[in-house]
Order: sequence, then C-alpha cells, then structure tokens
Amino acid sequence: MTSMIDLNADLGEHESAAGIARDIEIMDVVSSCNIACGGHAGSPEVMRTILTAAKSRPIAPGAHPSYPDRAGFGRKSIDISLTDLEARLAKQLHDISAIAADVGVPLTHIKPHGALYNDAQDDPELSTLLVEMAGRANLALVGMPGSLIQQKAADEGIPFIAEAFIDRQYSDNGRLVSRSEAGAVIPDEDDRIRQGVSLATGTPFLTRNNAALTIAAQTLCLHSDSDGALQTAKRMRTALEQAGITIGHVK
Repeated sequence: MTSMIDLNADLGEHESAAGIARDIEIMDVVSSCNIACGGHAGSPEVMRTILTAAKSRPIAPGAHPSYPDRAGFGRKSIDISLTDLEARLAKQLHDISAIAADVGVPLTHIKPHGALYNDAQDDPELSTLLVEMAGRANLALVGMPGSLIQQKAADEGIPFIAEAFIDRQYSDNGRLVSRSEAGAVIPDEDDRIRQGVSLATGTPFLTRNNAALTIAAQTLCLHSDSDGALQTAKRMRTALEQAGITIGHVK
C-alpha cells in the first residue's frame, strides 16, 4: 500500500468560460495537471490561463499532446507517418513550453492524450518516439504500468510515472476498455471512488469481465470532462485522505 498518490486531471480541453472555470476549480483538488497543447484541443490563450493558475498553486503542470485531430478530439487512431507525427508533437511541446517559460512556471511531465496514449503503450515505434521526446525535453513521461513505454523509458533512464484511471473500465490485461464500447467510462460516482481507493491502496478491483485486477500506480487520472468531474475529484480526494493517503505530485 502506498502512503502517497498523485491526482492528475486533463485540463484546457474546453475553451468555454464554464469549462475554464471548472478546470481552475479542479486545480484546487488535484496535485498535477496535463494541459492540452493544440493537437486535440487547447489554444495559446487557454494554455496561458491554465499555466498562470498553476503558478499560484502547489500543482505540477505538464504537456498533454495528441494526434493532430481536433475534429475527433484525439480519441481515434489516425493514419499519419512517424515523421509527420514527430513534427506535430514537437510543435505542440514547443508551443506550451514557450508559454510556460513566459509565465514562469516549469513543466514537469508529458502525458499523451487519448488514442496516442493508448496506442503508444504497446507500439514499439510510438513508445520510442515519446520516450525520445521526453528525454530531449528533460521531462517525465506518464503512461500505464507494465507497458512497453514504461520498459523503454527505464532502458533510456527517462523518469516514468505509472498511471491508472478511476473513471475508466479496464480489460483483464490491464488496458482500458475502448471508448467506442458502451460503459467504457464508469458512470456511477460511487463506483469511481471505490475503484480509485483500490488503485491507490494496491488492492484488487473488478475489470469489465468481473476479473480481479491489481495495478500499481503512482498517479490517478480524473477526466475533467466526465459528468460530475469536479464533484468526483473532491470526493476522491476526501476518500483517499480518509484512507490515510497523502495527495502529492510525483517528484
């Protein structure tokens, strides 16, 4: 059982005033955040707003790059050459890094978004690309425990942060159920909280097929655009603290 866990949220993905306000409220609950940087969502203005808010909080901000797919919100694999993808990802990292430097807040990590995240866990070329980019940027890389990307990060000496999801269903192999399948996002808040506590304490929880699964995670993801995300974030933090777990970002 761990005595500390990081709570992270994907932010800056919705440019409405309400979406930004919700994201900033969530930043008062979580200990790290992943900021959309133009691939699937995000704009220079929103990046600056979120990074400025992060500067005044005890929170570790990171980049949340994606396949260049704003129309599909980065949630489907796309046909793109590795060379083109590398250039697109490099631009996203450059853009958010430049704004972070201007604001005066250091980025701490890279967490790929959506389909890129899922694809890279077991794809040799994508995992190598992301590990190399994290190394060049001198940032930690967030991914799934037991994945190829974790192995490659270890081989290259790149800091890796093992992540699990409180609001997503898992397959028996420890991978996320595709969002194209019904029920992939856990709708019930009580179920989310139970899964989050199990993940944080290293105890078994049930997969989609009702098999017992245990995942060793350093950070738990809260999706800011899930229904009731802010309330879930608050309840999750309270439940973890009541279980004797301290919330803090991975150093």
